[in-house]
Amino acid sequence: MVRVRRAKSASSQVDEKQLAKQRVAVVIPAKDESRRIAQTVRAAKAIPHVDLVLVVDDGSEDNTQDVARDAGAVVVRHSHNRGKAAAMETGAAVVAMRDAQGGLPRLLLFIDGDLAESAVNTAPLIEPVLKGEADLSIALLPPQPGAGGRGLVVGAARKAISKATGWTPTQPLSGMRCLTREAFEAATPLARGWGVETGMLLDLVSAGYVAVEVPCDLKHRPSGKDWKGTLHRANQFRDVQLAINSRRLKKITHLGK
Repeated sequence: MVRVRRAKSASSQVDEKQLAKQRVAVVIPAKDESRRIAQTVRAAKAIPHVDLVLVVDDGSEDNTQDVARDAGAVVVRHSHNRGKAAAMETGAAVVAMRDAQGGLPRLLLFIDGDLAESAVNTAPLIEPVLKGEADLSIALLPPQPGAGGRGLVVGAARKAISKATGWTPTQPLSGMRCLTREAFEAATPLARGWGVETGMLLDLVSAGYVAVEVPCDLKHRPSGKDWKGTLHRANQFRDVQLAINSRRLKKITHLGK
């Protein structure tokens, strides 16, 4: 884990008793994940401090919502596919409605629906945020068998974040991340499509929020080397560049005023 200091959203007034009461909501954006979502939900429920597992079914054409609900998740559904960013925003809004009035808002732990049993291994992401060492923690995944990318998209995101903030993340596209409610709201509206992770880092770290990367032993379904994998990476590169360019334009516009 790197870059540990007092987080921007940490409060010196939070004592050990309050920290012991802090709860975490796992938010799982999912589309057509019926084969793995039950295992993912059950593993997420076993993570310490987690008292809510929420699956946002983003317009699945299979029975993802039914399988997730049977596994013990709270499920909300988009009637049509709206994209990961919209699913994350929906999930965070539902969690906010379930937070106790006047109490500590839940930390938000976003994970992918295809992690299966390895989802429990996102637990280390919670500690640095819980202790106020970071506002946002990001999972560092081990090499994934069958991954077909050549690092072009990761490299573009890494370079842009480093240039804008002075911090160079190892895996800026990792979707497994834990953050405070304050940090999430500071990052909204989220970048659309596959640019959501890059946009979040650019927005938060530029604003002084602290991000750390934490090794997690996770296994998910990587994009392969076939035409579907190639198309996915092309779309990912497009969305990441859109997130980068829109933030550059915003900064230039702000400086010009």
